[in-house]
Amino acid sequence: MSIKLEVESTLTDRYQTTVPETVRRALRLGKRDKIHYTILPEGGVMLTRADVAETNDPALDVFLGFLARDIATRPERLQAIDPAFVQRMQSLVEGIDVDLDTPLSADDE
Repeated sequence: MSIKLEVESTLTDRYQTTVPETVRRALRLGKRDKIHYTILPEGGVMLTRADVAETNDPALDVFLGFLARDIATRPERLQAIDPAFVQRMQSLVEGIDVDLDTPLSADDE
């Protein structure tokens, strides 16, 4: 099942607009965050949260670009994640604490 949300905003005389709350929540935008606009070949515009990462991973950038193009060209293929699947995944990691800054042990390298 694909869910499509549509919202509108109005341009002021100075070409400014307020980002609707639905969009802010979806993109996890806060005050002073940057927004990235991608102009699509067919004339549409894709609005995403601007990447503020200190370092960019070229492989990840290419992969995310692929995903963005695929979503933009085939939005009907998006599917909601089954809540039972989410619960199952959460149950598998419940109580496990991970510190991503801890160096790996020699066995894990």
